[in-house]
Amino acid sequence: MQRRLSWRNERKLYHRKCDATSKEIISIYSPDKPFRVFNKEYWWSDDWNPEKYGVEYDFSRPFFDQFQELMQKAPRVALLNSNCENSDYAHNATKNKDCYLLFCGSWDELCLYCYWTQNSTSCVDCSGVNFCEQCYECVDCSRCYQLFWSQNCYNCNDSQYLLDCVSCSNCMASVGLRNTSFRWLNKQLAKEEYENRLRRWKEAPGFREETAQAFEKLKSECVRPWAQQRMTENCSGDYIIESRDCHDCFDAKQSENCRYCQNVVSLKDSMDVTFFGYNTELIYDTTNVGQNSYHLLFHCFGYGSKECIYCDNVHYSDHCFGCTSLHHKQYHILNKQYTEEEYGKLVPKIIEQLRQSGQWGEFFDTKLSPFGYNETPAQEHIPLSKSEVLGKGWQWHDEVDEEPKVSKVISARDLPEDVDAIPDDIVNWAVKCDVTKRPFRIVKQELDFYRRMHLPVPHLHPDERHKRRTDLRNPRKLWNRECAKCGKPIETSYAPDRPEIVYCENCYLKEVY
Repeated sequence: MQRRLSWRNERKLYHRKCDATSKEIISIYSPDKPFRVFNKEYWWSDDWNPEKYGVEYDFSRPFFDQFQELMQKAPRVALLNSNCENSDYAHNATKNKDCYLLFCGSWDELCLYCYWTQNSTSCVDCSGVNFCEQCYECVDCSRCYQLFWSQNCYNCNDSQYLLDCVSCSNCMASVGLRNTSFRWLNKQLAKEEYENRLRRWKEAPGFREETAQAFEKLKSECVRPWAQQRMTENCSGDYIIESRDCHDCFDAKQSENCRYCQNVVSLKDSMDVTFFGYNTELIYDTTNVGQNSYHLLFHCFGYGSKECIYCDNVHYSDHCFGCTSLHHKQYHILNKQYTEEEYGKLVPKIIEQLRQSGQWGEFFDTKLSPFGYNETPAQEHIPLSKSEVLGKGWQWHDEVDEEPKVSKVISARDLPEDVDAIPDDIVNWAVKCDVTKRPFRIVKQELDFYRRMHLPVPHLHPDERHKRRTDLRNPRKLWNRECAKCGKPIETSYAPDRPEIVYCENCYLKEVY
């Protein structure tokens, strides 16, 4: 998983020039990268030919040396962003409208600073939300409306600070609720009393802090489910929905017969896959592969391809080996065209050479990645220091924020708490993060959302906000421990030495229903 993640830049965007048109573009490749980058419209066009960079395979040299040379010559697409409207700052994204800094999102509208968000509208600073509307700072929530600062909730609305709640409305700071309304710290209130408390909560900062502290205490006392699973059969892992026979999987939906997979949807008969599926089957050790793909091995970034091996950024192609930056091609090796017969004879010889050298059967080495380790989600899941990364011979990207071209720079702590006191001109300022001191901008549609929802302007940089949401989730690792109630052995993402009270499925369902 670490190796696959190290080939995937999800959230780092840069300004640079297109090497085909010289126009300023937004790209996942920083200007100092050693290869050419084309804007997405030009890259997908017929105005250039990736076969121009094709070379004859040389059996006297290692395969990966030849592949790396091809990677550095063949132009790369600046962003994976398709069928989007007014959503230039979006990556790994499709069919979105009016979205900003949206990553791994599809079929969204007016979503800002979101990650792995699908079919949602007017959501801000959310991760892993689906079919949600007007939600803020939510993590792993589905079919929710006007839900704020909540996690692992389904079909909830008009509530704040919920954890593991289902079909709840008008609830505050509660855990493990089902089909209820007007709860405050899990206690039932009359509608009038709830509304009076909510009014006080909005108006009195001291009461808000008191409620937040009580919520943290409540979370430590309430039981947790062994895993986040819904409508599953014979599955192990966490965040698995409507799937069966999936083991050691995390963030899997509508999938079947998979193992060691993360962030996949509608994936079948596959193993060691990190992103993303959608009517895809028989793929092994791949990242960011899907959309009707079939039988791919050791593939990085590919839509709608089949029967491809050791390819990178190859789409809607079939029977390609060791290729990069191709689309709508077949029977290619190192970007060179072959006949079906020639391809069928040459590929087994290359595979045998890889077997003899002990290099067959593994995903690309991190040393070949086009990104610095800290530009990828590998750093989020398996954090390493710069010296550790360089010591392994991997790349590190020293991040330097661009100097903001603004009329004013203000510290976040100096901003008014009341959003109504924030001037319209803040969209022309840079705000300095309270924690990282990095500058960030407030865009107009974002300010409109805060005003409409009566929310304060954030004091943290978007990367820091994303990090804090990520930290709310358990690690992608399973441990053996016992149910805290019945003693039954369970496999869970809660390590045995953690303080949470964890129940097996049967005991948890009896507790909450």
